[in-house]
Amino acid sequence: MSGEPIKPRGRGAVSPQAGGAVPQAGTSTSDDIAAFVAKARALSPHAPGAKGRLIFALDATMSRQPTWDMACALQADMFRETAALGSLDIRLVYYRGFNECRATGWISDSARLATLMSKIDCRGGDTQIGKVLSEARREAVASGVRAVVFVGDAMEEQVDELCAKAGELGMLKVPVFVFQEGHDAVAEQAFREIARLTGGAWCRFDPGAAAQLRELLRAAATYAAGGREALLKLAKSASGAAQLIGQMK
Repeated sequence: MSGEPIKPRGRGAVSPQAGGAVPQAGTSTSDDIAAFVAKARALSPHAPGAKGRLIFALDATMSRQPTWDMACALQADMFRETAALGSLDIRLVYYRGFNECRATGWISDSARLATLMSKIDCRGGDTQIGKVLSEARREAVASGVRAVVFVGDAMEEQVDELCAKAGELGMLKVPVFVFQEGHDAVAEQAFREIARLTGGAWCRFDPGAAAQLRELLRAAATYAAGGREALLKLAKSASGAAQLIGQMK
């Protein structure tokens, strides 16, 4: 598989991909969803004409295979939704197995991202959210990042360490939108705090609920490409499958 490996950056860094592969309680309520958009709207607007950059981070441990497959099918919607707003580049970051955390280069083509994602299988292992946050911070400083999306269902790390990393992203004004699958209370507490510290948002979606995840990803991508005004416009014009976004008032 082709890809753009990144160089090792010491302890806790995202490692390059070997062999040419890619480097690297309840449903959402209307209040949860409204909070997602309200927080995104409150963020600083982006410079006109600037290219949007979004880090798309996924838990690829064994329990996540159904959601990984679903994300593969939905990722093109992020590009399609933002086509009229200008260019959107996405950097895929994922972790799985034993101490394996990898990232692609910046991708501006949905077909290429889909191809890369389709060749990645989920493997058992602990969460590595700290590495995701560290990579997001490094990339925010190096090349600019407008937003981070993280999709996961568990947290098995020291929450204070994650909060310290999240606080650094908050200082860089890079919001993290955390989309939690399932009902793990420990994960929810950590995810909410990461979102709060970065000025982002937390929202839950049901296991296997493609429509819910699709609308959340579209909203985050819209913010990354066009800022709060674009997100507001999407919310006002939402219909059909975008009904979830339509509740974000």
